[in-house]
Amino acid sequence: MLKIKGLIFAGCLLITQISWAQSKRSIDTNPLAGTIDFHCHAGPDVSARSISDLDLVRLAKKEGMRGIVLKNHYTMTADRAETAMKEVGGIEVFGGIALNRSVGGLNAEAVRRMAAMEGHRGKVVWLPTVDAENNFEHGPGPRKFVSVVKDGKPVPEIAEVYEVIAKNDLILETGHSTPAESMILISAATQAGIKKIIVTHAMLLGATVEQMKQMAAMGAVIEFCWQAYLAKKGNKNLGDEKAVITCVNAIKAIGAEHCIIDSDLGQPGNPLHPDGMRAYIIALKANGLSEHDIDLVARKNPAKLLGLPTE
Repeated sequence: MLKIKGLIFAGCLLITQISWAQSKRSIDTNPLAGTIDFHCHAGPDVSARSISDLDLVRLAKKEGMRGIVLKNHYTMTADRAETAMKEVGGIEVFGGIALNRSVGGLNAEAVRRMAAMEGHRGKVVWLPTVDAENNFEHGPGPRKFVSVVKDGKPVPEIAEVYEVIAKNDLILETGHSTPAESMILISAATQAGIKKIIVTHAMLLGATVEQMKQMAAMGAVIEFCWQAYLAKKGNKNLGDEKAVITCVNAIKAIGAEHCIIDSDLGQPGNPLHPDGMRAYIIALKANGLSEHDIDLVARKNPAKLLGLPTE
């Protein structure tokens, strides 16, 4: 009996070793193997997009990616993620909701219904992006916006939104909030019991390394997007080398365990998402980010946020 148990144990160990070796070989030959792109714009959308949801999911699966998160500034994507899961299969697809004016702004009921959508693929709640008070994507002039912080405190409407996020173990993203607003929002979120927080493309919104380190110390994950580092030279998917070095140094300073990388692609004229992710990983590695850290920011940290196994 002991001999049989020993043989079974040895067999399981051998299978585990073979599985790990195969996984490592796959990553060695394909940088996209097992990666998750947390920031994917796709059609149909209000803005023109370079690829549809379903075609993106098919492409990501073909390229060996583990999963994607569909983002739309104007409408929920949990239902679209569930449809893609049923249609394509073999890849994890998630969605969420951005709390812009088109869904009622800081609308807790919209978040509640997103979380309850069939398939439960809705995992992410972005605070206002295109309708953020921060003028990040807008020129001067009057416009309507959704405030998240007033007089140094989160606006009252955020309390119920946070309650729904915490109850459903959703991921809070800070949207296009300023770094100062994000720190206020992160503090309130942790007090409300929210366990998973991402600072949306923090450096692009002006966060310094010291601010990002402080955000990470407060429990937030810092997002770095390839779209912000693109340097268009002909039709090649290249990154601006100085910008990529700045990104590498920031990840090292903050600690890769507190960071994720993704594409933020889908715009006409830009590379498709898998091409961007591949180029990002290659550029990070070429500029000094270790394989271990790349594994964290591209695979393990996103998986952990989404509740997927990391081993």
